[in-house]
Amino acid sequence: MTSLALIGAGLAAAGAAIGGAIGDGLVIAKMLEGMARQPELEGKLRTNMFIGVGLVEAVPIIAIVISFLLLAKY
Repeated sequence: MTSLALIGAGLAAAGAAIGGAIGDGLVIAKMLEGMARQPELEGKLRTNMFIGVGLVEAVPIIAIVISFLLLAKY
């Protein structure tokens, strides 16, 4: 394996973890803020939050797959 492939895979995994954590934090924070402002919308906000978290988590999963493909190539 070349060292550049290992560095690229590591950067992809690290970026995916950091980006996913920041994205999840923002989605959940905004849901809690909206729930504090309008408690009657709690169910609808929670449903939308789970959809948003799922979409945010899709990108890190794709980045991890790409990093594994980089490792398998070399």
